[in-house]
Amino acid sequence: MSALTTNYLVPTGREEAWRFTPLKKIAGFHDGTASFIPKISLSLKDQAQGGYTIAAVPASEVIPQSTTDDVVVQRIRDAVKEVTVLTINKDAEIKEAITLLRKAGSGAEVSRTVIRAGAHSHATVIVENSGNAKIAEEIEISLEPGATLTFVSLQEWDNETVHLARHHAIVGKDATFKSVVISIGGSVVRLLPTVEYAGTGASAELSGLYFATDGQHLEHRIHVDHNVTHAKSRVNYKGALAGDSARTVWIGDVFIRAAAEGTDTYELNRNLLLTDGARADSVPNLEIETGEIVGAGHASTTGRFDDEQLFYLMSRGIPADEARRLVIRGFFAEIVSLIKDETIEERLMARIDGELTKVGA
Repeated sequence: MSALTTNYLVPTGREEAWRFTPLKKIAGFHDGTASFIPKISLSLKDQAQGGYTIAAVPASEVIPQSTTDDVVVQRIRDAVKEVTVLTINKDAEIKEAITLLRKAGSGAEVSRTVIRAGAHSHATVIVENSGNAKIAEEIEISLEPGATLTFVSLQEWDNETVHLARHHAIVGKDATFKSVVISIGGSVVRLLPTVEYAGTGASAELSGLYFATDGQHLEHRIHVDHNVTHAKSRVNYKGALAGDSARTVWIGDVFIRAAAEGTDTYELNRNLLLTDGARADSVPNLEIETGEIVGAGHASTTGRFDDEQLFYLMSRGIPADEARRLVIRGFFAEIVSLIKDETIEERLMARIDGELTKVGA
């Protein structure tokens, strides 16, 4: 066991990046009081197909390709001894998803994972998190020119879990990155999906859904750095909340630098409040340093259940409880269907149905 004792700028909650986060509930990862195990808790589900390799590599040999001012990520980088490195071969077309399973144990842990998609490769990587854990992690993803990568992160945690993570993608020339983030369960889940570009013609699509119930805090902070010309980004996150003190936070930051002419970007966040006592914060931001762009916009909505949809279904003989579930399934279907795995999709919707039953929504 080690303690996070190196001197860092400890957040107080007054900083913009931390003002929504319940610091007292994040297991001491931010302030140096956590005792942790630097370990690798992700394992490959099945390696029946070729086209990639996975290995544990000494951290000294895996230099981070991005900078960060997040104190938790800084602590992770200083503490981790080994890094999981998943390398997808150049020109590989991997038809079945590469699935990594989290086997979290007792105690707190910190970990780093690096995913490298070779030039003109095509692959899907799924990270499945479940159980009860206290974990801080960094996942860094790099796409070489012409690569296409879909990255799916599933947070299906038990209710006591604390999960802090940064998912950072570096998207190369003419490469396509798609991210799907699903967060259900956990005491506090704080995820940072971030993107920067390494070449023109690159594209990033960041999609996600989150469902919070009694006392849960689910926070997603997206940042897209348009730092090259003629790159594209789309952000689409949806959330639903049910139960007393259910809390979600969505921050969408898009930065278009002066040199990023030809940028095309749009971000959308929608939140559905299913019961009293739930609160959703949604803050879309655009910072634009050049007017020579294709387009830039954002939208955010937070509201109650759509009574017209409910009435429509009930008028056709569907009971009220079932009608509500159908509306919620329809609300989430756009995001869930992006996973393209029927077993996972049905498992997620069954989990949501179960949570709704618990809170009587």
